[in-house]
Amino acid sequence: MDVPLAHLDRPFDYLVPAELADVAVPGTRVKVRFAGQLVDGWLLSRADDSGHTGRLAYLEKVVSPEPVLAPEITRLARAVADRYAGNLADVLRLAVPPRHARVEKEPHDEQLTPAAESGAAGDAVGPVVPGEPPAPPGTTSAPPGKAPFVPPGEAPASPATAPAVPGEAVDPRGWRDYPTGPALLRALTDGRAPRAVWSALPGEDWAARYADAVAATVAGGRGAVVVVPDARDLDRLDAALTVVLGPGRHVSLSAALGPARRYRAFLAARRGQVPVVIGTRAAMFAPVPRLGLVAIWDDGDDLHSEPRAPYPHARDVLLTRAQLGEAGALVGGYARTAEAQLLLETGWAREVVADRATVRARIPAIAPTGDDPQLARDPGAATARLPSLAWTAARDALRAGLPVLVQVPRRGYLPSMSCADCRTPARCAHCAGPLALPSAGGTPACRWCARVAAAYACPQCGGRRLRAAVTGARRTAEELGRAFPDVPVRTSGREEVLTDVPGGAALVVATPGAEPVAEGGYGAVLLLDSWALLTRADLRAGEEALRRWLSAAALARPAPAGRVVVVADGALAPVQALLRWDAAWFAGRELAERRELGFPPAVRMASVTGPAEAVADLLAAARLPGDAEVLGPVPADEGRERMLVRVPRARAAALAEALHSAAGVRTARKAADPVRLQVDPLSLF
Repeated sequence: MDVPLAHLDRPFDYLVPAELADVAVPGTRVKVRFAGQLVDGWLLSRADDSGHTGRLAYLEKVVSPEPVLAPEITRLARAVADRYAGNLADVLRLAVPPRHARVEKEPHDEQLTPAAESGAAGDAVGPVVPGEPPAPPGTTSAPPGKAPFVPPGEAPASPATAPAVPGEAVDPRGWRDYPTGPALLRALTDGRAPRAVWSALPGEDWAARYADAVAATVAGGRGAVVVVPDARDLDRLDAALTVVLGPGRHVSLSAALGPARRYRAFLAARRGQVPVVIGTRAAMFAPVPRLGLVAIWDDGDDLHSEPRAPYPHARDVLLTRAQLGEAGALVGGYARTAEAQLLLETGWAREVVADRATVRARIPAIAPTGDDPQLARDPGAATARLPSLAWTAARDALRAGLPVLVQVPRRGYLPSMSCADCRTPARCAHCAGPLALPSAGGTPACRWCARVAAAYACPQCGGRRLRAAVTGARRTAEELGRAFPDVPVRTSGREEVLTDVPGGAALVVATPGAEPVAEGGYGAVLLLDSWALLTRADLRAGEEALRRWLSAAALARPAPAGRVVVVADGALAPVQALLRWDAAWFAGRELAERRELGFPPAVRMASVTGPAEAVADLLAAARLPGDAEVLGPVPADEGRERMLVRVPRARAAALAEALHSAAGVRTARKAADPVRLQVDPLSLF
């Protein structure tokens, strides 16, 4: 049932009325009476009898005869719920988009009715509807223009999943730059399940490489699911797949599509009309028949983390799909996360990287501004926001008629300010939020409550003058426009994200993740304000900084035409990894440090957040594993606190079960204060 309460996270049996016997098939949406109320639910299986000894209620209604919930997605959703100490109802809400009745009734040229599993219920959770025998399996006749019913266990004979020439090899193209790349495509074409962690070269057309991997999977007669961080990446992959597979062979799934378009794309996949589904994290549960490959690009991007309960990460969901469905897996990016490194060190996946000679031939010339030789030439480089090395690199590229990319970590004009006399951070008098300046002629205002602070006075010294503490992208563009008056300046950020820019001389100021692709590549890439990334109080600060730098540096031309300048000390580990273009080294170092300190992914850690009394109540009710460590409390937002529970990875399932059971105890007695459970959250502090 669609009741997200932990103590009700189990199947319930109902009888099927005779008049609903034909339409009440596994995977359909239903309505049932529960505790006197009419609630939504899912019909997961049909059986001849029930183990329940009491009286059973009848199914009230079949909302739609469309079996939108595939059996393999049910198994996946149960596994994800167990992994994240969540409820199946919450996971299914993420897996299946809301129904759009008009879209369901639209005619389609070729409809495949997905197989409906019958028989006794397995370990699936939700409404199990016994009382009426399931329809006998077999092929039934179909109306003209409709495909026949496909019996359980049989592969649908769809032109979308059957290759024109079975087993035909796909041209490796750019995969030849990686010694094991062609072997990866051959394994996918042969119907095997290779698992790979791919480190992309700078300047790599990653969308084309993913399209090649998908084409190899389709040539082997199987389907694929590919997840990317955002809409820009989705557009690139969509265009690449259209070139390789042709039109009409894949659909895109994204929450930004709108209800009708998203549900239409979902139904096309569920009915077996297309073999490939791509999308943002909304596509991680997409139903694809005969799944042969799951892939994720840039798994370190926080957009892959679902903000709704039970807060699953797209990477973990896809890897679980690969494990359950014996499918191939591809985790790729310019950078490498500690989680991807763990896949390699445990032997679950193999590495796909280029040799060092190829890397050196493809990378731009990368230099820091904070090393000793540079400081000797330019003592002001230690404090300057745009040291002479960066300014010279930009000037030379512009003179050569090439664009220059400037990455700035913060958006806005002046997102943070301080007293000009004593340097005390400027805070709002009402909520203590940071004051920001929206524009050159604007008035300081609070970033939290938006109150204007026109008459600000420093509480420490009484000063009324303010200075910039952090400079945003728009102020940076203004300053560069004055430094290079005859050069056009473009900005790409939250307000307007550019997809690409022409190859001529121009300055492009962008926030991380919003860098546009330049025709032919950038002549120079300047990575400013590195301290804003490296000094964050976050376990993943170094990893995230390197990921953002590599993503920007990958857009530069190879040396000598392309240069990258990072305003940072060259002795820092993330900067060293950037200089050598060696994300694998940094990921191995990061994982080793986390293993030594006892942080994810070397261990499994859960955060319990809520009012202090509620957190203590849940932990008291939890039967934690004997080797569990309870850490905290640490302050959280809105006056709440957070406790952390750490266990070895081998005890991960026991920890999730204990926390879920304790949550069930609290929901059963209708505890007033909610507690948020997150397993391996992106932010621990």
